[in-house]
Amino acid sequence: MLLAHNDCIVFAGDSVTDMGSQTPVGEGLFENLGSGKSYVRQVESLLAAVYPEREIRVVNAGISGNTSRDLLARWERDVLPYHPQWVSICIGINDVWRQFDCPAQKEWHVLPEEYRENVEKMILSVKSMAKGILLITPYYMEPCKQDALRVRMAEYADILRELAEKHGCTFIDLQAAFDAYFQYRHSSYIAWDRIHPNYVGATLIARLVLSHLGFDYNHVPDKGE
Repeated sequence: MLLAHNDCIVFAGDSVTDMGSQTPVGEGLFENLGSGKSYVRQVESLLAAVYPEREIRVVNAGISGNTSRDLLARWERDVLPYHPQWVSICIGINDVWRQFDCPAQKEWHVLPEEYRENVEKMILSVKSMAKGILLITPYYMEPCKQDALRVRMAEYADILRELAEKHGCTFIDLQAAFDAYFQYRHSSYIAWDRIHPNYVGATLIARLVLSHLGFDYNHVPDKGE
């Protein structure tokens, strides 16, 4: 697995990452005071259960409602002080959502070019210190690919794909993973509002993240490690 003993991984994002974690940054054992109930909790639990010999610090830096603009504004407070070896960025849903649920509040909208600039600034700020950066796409759990919000969300996911290629980051396509799941079950099974995943949805995200980190479910701890 890519995460080594004493590594720190910070998961930065919005409500999908937050899910009840301590504000502004959560970590630790207790759900409502620590890393919350999102995929971050699932990742942390699996790491501790399967790799007990590796002490890996997992930090939840998600805040509900954040856009990329909001996340960038608190980046120096909530991410950089941890000097993380790994950084995960899962942001963009609210950048798009505000364009649909608050169409008259133009100042709240984060359009594609600003989104690109915001995320690239985050990448550049940690690129020299981090072993790896994960870029996790925004998504919309709507099976109809012609849905206007989903079409717009895909534009932002494409921006992340481009940035991942440009800066050598790991690209994680949540929309594709959810689409594969929807071949078997309706989106309401994992998120009633098509955005906020329940425990099943969080598990899907956690498994996908861990797969990109080389996680081995059959790992046997070695006392010599």
